[in-house]
Amino acid sequence: MKLHDFPRHPLTFGPSPVHHLARLSMHLGGAQVWAKREDVSSGLAYGGNKVRKLEYIVPDVLASGADTLVSIGGYQSNHTRQVAAVAAHLGLKARLVQEKWVPWEDPTNDKVGNILLSRMMGADSRLDDAGFDIGIRDSWKTALQEVEDAGGVPYPIPAGASEHPLGGLGFANWAFEVAEQEKQLGVFFDTIIVCTVTGSTHAGMIAGFAALEYLTGVRRRVIGIDASATLEKTRDQVARIARSTASLIELGRDLRDDEIEVLEGWAGDLYGIPVESTMAAMALGAQLEAMITDPVYEGKSLAGLVDLVRSRDIPQDSTVLYAHLGGQPAINAYWRLWN
Repeated sequence: MKLHDFPRHPLTFGPSPVHHLARLSMHLGGAQVWAKREDVSSGLAYGGNKVRKLEYIVPDVLASGADTLVSIGGYQSNHTRQVAAVAAHLGLKARLVQEKWVPWEDPTNDKVGNILLSRMMGADSRLDDAGFDIGIRDSWKTALQEVEDAGGVPYPIPAGASEHPLGGLGFANWAFEVAEQEKQLGVFFDTIIVCTVTGSTHAGMIAGFAALEYLTGVRRRVIGIDASATLEKTRDQVARIARSTASLIELGRDLRDDEIEVLEGWAGDLYGIPVESTMAAMALGAQLEAMITDPVYEGKSLAGLVDLVRSRDIPQDSTVLYAHLGGQPAINAYWRLWN
């Protein structure tokens, strides 16, 4: 595999911790549930899953001679906060497009949480009224041109870093990290649960675990829980990025359709709006494990995990790894859910 041939700029503390969610497992009465914590993996502004993707993108940024990272997300984008953090860490500028992806009417929505942190780190973060879509946005292209017109050298990072050619590598490597931690812990995770929206986190995992299957003959189920509420777009994007990443690391075979599993049922009708199952899962994680999840992503993937374990869609004798991707700063913009 060529995965380890790609340059990587370390931005994490090392492998993210893995721990057993013993009280949650007992409460659900089925499979044993563990968590791998991307939310505590990095010292850069509360970390999160995008830091792993950026580790493989930063060498290309530095080689390009760019002076400004240009990216896009919603008002409460975890991704743009992590781009701002990496820019500050490298001594670069950040120009962020923050679109109104979530119809969450709260006067603090564009002032607290992730967007506040991005601005604290010096990012030029500007609001845009455009709604949610996982594709390439005209507002982002305009921001790139504005940086050029002002004499800067922009480096384009699309939403979630997902459409970047190297966007899947971070979580392909994550799969190998999991395999090493299994050896240390004496456990095997037959099922992985991850939230999926723009797709490259899930897609990278699919490619990485396919590579491990090629090397070891051991197959796992990697389940993406849709939180986009645009299921077909997300499913298609996950498949495309997974196959692109598999080709990039020279897997040597096409991915099977059954390796690309994106499940619906927990996103609700609109991206970013919590539903009853979201709130129930967030309460379970917080009250049983003091594990804080957000209402946009992790609350929805945790809801999926809870239902799949309870229904025995994930068998009782399974050992499940829940990928906690971070995102807690966004909770500040949803304060009225608990008031």
